[in-house]
Amino acid sequence: MTKKEYTTEVGDTRLSATFSDLTDQANGSVIVSLGGTAVLVTAVMGKENRDDIDYLPLVVDYEERFYAAGLLLGGRFMKREGRPSDEAILAGRLVDRTIRPLFDQSIRRDIQIVITILSVDGKNDPDIPSIIATSLALGTSDIPWGGPVGAIRISGGHDGLLSINPSYSVREGCDFDLVLCGQGETINMIEAEARETPEETIVKTLEPAIKHFGALENFQKKIIREIGKKKITLAHRAKDSKIKEHFEKEAAGKLKNAFYSGPGHDGLDALRNEWLQSFTVAYPSMPTEDAALHFEEAVNTFLHTEAIERGGRADGRKVDQVRPLFAEAGGISDFLHGVGIFYRGGTHVLSVLTLGGPEDSQIVEGMEVRTKKYFMHHYNFPPFSSGETGRLGGTNRRAVGHGALVEKALKAVIPDRISFPYTIRLVSESMASNGSTSMASVCASSLALIDGGVPLKTPVAGVAMGLAMENSSRYQILSDIQGPEDHHGDMDFKVAGTKEGITALQLDVKVSGIPVKILAEALTQAKEARTHILSVMTEAVKGKNFALKPSAPRVERITIDPDKIGFVIGPGGRTINQLSEETGATVNVEQDGTVFVMGGKDAVLRAKDEILSMTRTFTPGDRMEGTVVKLFDFGAVVRLSPYAEGLVHISELAPFRVEKVTDIVCEGEKVPVMVKDIDERGRLSLSIVKAEPNFAQDRGPKVCPEPETTHGDDGVGYNKKNGRHEGGEKRYGRDRERRGH
Repeated sequence: MTKKEYTTEVGDTRLSATFSDLTDQANGSVIVSLGGTAVLVTAVMGKENRDDIDYLPLVVDYEERFYAAGLLLGGRFMKREGRPSDEAILAGRLVDRTIRPLFDQSIRRDIQIVITILSVDGKNDPDIPSIIATSLALGTSDIPWGGPVGAIRISGGHDGLLSINPSYSVREGCDFDLVLCGQGETINMIEAEARETPEETIVKTLEPAIKHFGALENFQKKIIREIGKKKITLAHRAKDSKIKEHFEKEAAGKLKNAFYSGPGHDGLDALRNEWLQSFTVAYPSMPTEDAALHFEEAVNTFLHTEAIERGGRADGRKVDQVRPLFAEAGGISDFLHGVGIFYRGGTHVLSVLTLGGPEDSQIVEGMEVRTKKYFMHHYNFPPFSSGETGRLGGTNRRAVGHGALVEKALKAVIPDRISFPYTIRLVSESMASNGSTSMASVCASSLALIDGGVPLKTPVAGVAMGLAMENSSRYQILSDIQGPEDHHGDMDFKVAGTKEGITALQLDVKVSGIPVKILAEALTQAKEARTHILSVMTEAVKGKNFALKPSAPRVERITIDPDKIGFVIGPGGRTINQLSEETGATVNVEQDGTVFVMGGKDAVLRAKDEILSMTRTFTPGDRMEGTVVKLFDFGAVVRLSPYAEGLVHISELAPFRVEKVTDIVCEGEKVPVMVKDIDERGRLSLSIVKAEPNFAQDRGPKVCPEPETTHGDDGVGYNKKNGRHEGGEKRYGRDRERRGH
């Protein structure tokens, strides 16, 4: 086995790149380790051109292996890894979005990147080493590519301290977490989650990333110079001058009218079809793919020229203007737990809220993450959303990515489980699409949460920012991009947040990278657009009182002494099951003593009161009312609840000497008591005189009906009805111990 290793430092962690003949059939491969986390990346390009397609056929596959975490995961009957988890899809998308802009988009050979996770140390996330390894595998291969790129994770807080490639535990306590990729002085990919972080803080975080990019690029360039293969020269089909000549004659003069025909693709699509039909008639032997490519290039050039030189947009908007908005909380059906409807121009999204109890949480058992999710957002993009037909069912990578982005955007404002102990699921349905349905989903989901009575900290809105750029000094930033601007523009910068700051970012580019200066301007312009959108959303819910829908379950959270968990559950779960049957509520008890009660309003209140009564911890000085249930010569037993009793000694009945207990209290009578003491066995000693000193005087002489059972000084009782001796202090002690006191 031949092997060569290179090392560098990323933050405070050692990064190593190992090249060997382990996967020598691939065009390029490398194993990159960051700490104890290691990934293998292979890059392979097909041998033949695919003339049947008009796009770059690049695929990135991110393969999780359970052995990497040293775990036997999966179901009881299936231990082999199945379809990619959401975490794997999202990590693969990070790599794809980073490397795709650096390929020549005219390549028509299949290119496949396979990322195999070999080990995960529980501290270092595999996503950063995966991006660097992909850059090295492509850079040292013979596949034409415009890298290398740097990748860094930066987390921080309002204190200004930044952590480079922090561990999972450190990231959880940070106010923002950014994955940044780029080369030179530019950034070409951002994925970020934040807690209402100001734009200025984000910009200050982008600037030091450039330095890390430089160090990682230099590290990679040295390796590529030493062991990199010579790049394959791909033959490109020469453009026939007849295509340009025919376009100028038949379509060029119509391009402006088609472009400015209104929002969406309709005008351009009609001209494209007309152009291709004309070209096919004039040159039947020439491939239409070349004519289609020329049309796309012409539209791209026209859009850039109009935006940069004149600030022109297809629908006549100003460069910083947001399309007409519509926002509504509610509608569809009162049976739904929450509904949000949001329009931004031709983009329409319906979001629906469903509330559940803790048992409805999602169990995540993956290679990297093992937890329960109590908040989730899912995104659907049916084909009718774009006016097309297609197959329904299943979830593609785009849907997973958009759903996760919206989830990040909203997470910062979701109430904690102490104040709102529900499992929350949102589903956003893209009903009509003309630019950034994901950011419209953020808005619609905020409205659905408000409609459902979820106590949001504040609403969240999102907007997609575009860019037409010739160079770093000649460009135009576009607010709220729509279809053609997304397709032909240079940037799709999704910015979500509240009036206070950013909660999520996602940057995708079609150029090699964007300078920080332009991104800073885009964030400022996005804040203005977001503020406008939030004002429309706020106005839509103004003056309305939103609360939990009658159809939504009620969930109450209470805390009990962990030592009393067994008392609530009972032998074999009999007590908790009986409680659920009698009240109609579902009860879940966690190991720390947290109890969640879910069901209808009345059922929850009954079950909650029963549990609190069952598990109440008494302390000396507590005052309450109880019922006399037994009389002894030496005192009276007072029942405080179905689960707690205490003894009032005869000396604690009144402030004077009492000859007979029945002179003061009768069986079945309600009396005020105060907890005087609790012995080592948990038994309660009660006092009436301390709870109400004048209780005996105020009531006057008493005449009690003769009790069914009388008790002597030793506590032994004689039941006149059945003629048997019963009880005694030993019997009373066993009863008290059985009741948990």
